Amino acid sequence: MSKKFYCFARNGALALALLLAGSASAFAQTTVTGTVTDVDTGEALPGANVVVLGTMLGAATDANGRYTIAGVSAGTHTLEATFVGFETLRRVVSVGGAETTVDFALTFSSTGMAALEVFASRAVERRTPVAYSNVDKIQVQRELGSQDVPLVLNTTPSVYASAAGGGAGDSRINVRGFNQRNVAIMINGVPVNDMENGWVYWSNWDGVGDATSSIQLQRGLSAVNLATPSIGGTMNILTDPASIGRQAKIKQEMGNDGFLKTSVFANTGLINNKFAVSLAGVRKTADGYYDGTWTDAWAYYGAISYQVNAKNRLDFFAVGAPQRHGQNLYKQNLMAYDPVYAAEVFKEDGRGQNTIDGAQDKFWTDKNYAGRRFNENASEYPASLGTTQNNGFGTIDRHETCTIAGEEVGCGNERENFFHKPQINLNWYSQLSQKLLLSTVVYYSGGKGGGTGYLGSMGWDYSGPSRVIDFQSTYDRNVANSNGSRGILRNSHNVQDTWGAISKLKINVNE
Repeated sequence: MSKKFYCFARNGALALALLLAGSASAFAQTTVTGTVTDVDTGEALPGANVVVLGTMLGAATDANGRYTIAGVSAGTHTLEATFVGFETLRRVVSVGGAETTVDFALTFSSTGMAALEVFASRAVERRTPVAYSNVDKIQVQRELGSQDVPLVLNTTPSVYASAAGGGAGDSRINVRGFNQRNVAIMINGVPVNDMENGWVYWSNWDGVGDATSSIQLQRGLSAVNLATPSIGGTMNILTDPASIGRQAKIKQEMGNDGFLKTSVFANTGLINNKFAVSLAGVRKTADGYYDGTWTDAWAYYGAISYQVNAKNRLDFFAVGAPQRHGQNLYKQNLMAYDPVYAAEVFKEDGRGQNTIDGAQDKFWTDKNYAGRRFNENASEYPASLGTTQNNGFGTIDRHETCTIAGEEVGCGNERENFFHKPQINLNWYSQLSQKLLLSTVVYYSGGKGGGTGYLGSMGWDYSGPSRVIDFQSTYDRNVANSNGSRGILRNSHNVQDTWGAISKLKINVNE
C-alpha cells in the first residue's frame, strides 16, 4: 500500500515540475525598446506611438524619439508605429530575452498634408467658434443631381436657395437673410465672387458639382483669410484631388424638356508613387422648362498631383464651363400667369374693381391660358432676319429654335447669357518640420462674356398674355428710320483677369 502511495506522489511531483516549467516559459516577459525616426532626415519623431497589436501594451516616444514597452510576453508579435503626417509602419518581430530592440523609420505621408483643407478656411469641430454645416461627396451625389451647386444646401439651417428665373445656372443662395452678394464663395480656397458687385453666377461653375469633394457652409462672419463679402456666411467648396486609383467612367443623364448631359471621367492612378492625373469633361444641352430657357454648355475639370519628395508636393487644378443659355427674368407679370389670382392680389392691395376689369381686358380671361412655362422675354425670331448674331466678341450662330407656347419656332430671346470663367490653381505644400507646414497657392481666374437685353424703342406684340418683342416690326421700323435704329438688342461685356497668391504657415506648438 505504501509503495503505491509513493509512486503516486513521485508522479505528481513530476507533473507539478513540468507544469511549473511550462508556466515559467509561458509567463516569461521582456522589455521592447527602440527609436522612431524620419526615414529621410534621420531626425527623431517625439510623440510617436508604438503599440503591440492585440494587447493593451504601448508607449509614446520621448524628445529623443525613444520608447520603452515593458511586460511583453515572449514570442512573435506585431508592433505598429504611428505619427501624425507619416505613413503607419508595422513590423513582425520575435520577442525574447531580457530586452528586444525594434527601431522604426517612418515615411512622410502626402495625405497628411490634407491638401485643399489648408487653404479653405474651414471650421473644425470643437476648435472653431463658428456655426457651420458640412456636406460630403455622398450627399452631393445623392441629392444634387444635375442642379446648380447651391441647391444641395437647402436642407442646412439658415439657408434658402432657389433656381431664381429658372435659367440654367441662374440659381441664388441666401444665408441668414443675406443674398449671395454678402456670402463669400470659395473654390479650393480661392474667392470667386465678382470683383465689382460680389455676385456669383453659378452658370460659370456648371462642372463643379460633378467634381465636388465636400462643401462647408459657415453661417455669419468667420475667420476667412481674405477680404471677401462674408456677412451672411462663407461657402467653401473643395474639389476632388487627383485620384490614386485607376478608373474610367461615363455617366449619362436625361430628363424632361430635352435635357441631356454626358460626363466623362478618367484617372491615371498613381504612377511611380509620385504622379497622378484626373480629368473630366461634361456636355449639357436642354430646351428648358420655361419658354426660351435653352442651354448649350460645356464643362471641364482637371487635377494633377506630383509628390516631389517626402516633404514637398504640388497640386494643379483647373475648372471652367463655357456656356450659353436663355434666361427668364424672375420678375414677371402676375396677370399673364393667372388673372384670377392676380385679381385677388389687386383686391388685397386695395385696387378697385374697375382697375381689375381694365387689367383683365388686356389679357385672356381663362386662368389657364398662359401656364407656368410662359416667358415674356422669349418670342419668335423670323428666319428672314438671319441665323447669326454678333455678341461683341465676334459673329456666332443664333440658337436655332426655342419651344414657345408648346411650338418650335425661331429662337428670339432678349435675355441670353454667355460666359467662360476658368479658374486655375497651383498649390505647393512643404512640410518644413514635424511642426511647421508651409502652403502656398498661386491662382488665376479670368473670364470673358456678357449678356443681352434690349435698348431703345422696340416694337411690341400685345396679342398674347403679356407683351413680347416683335422682332420683325422692330427691324422694319429701324430700316424705315433715316436717323438709325430705334431699338436694338445690346450686349453687356464683362472681361476679367485676376491673379493672386495665398500663403500660410501652420505651426503646431503642442497637442
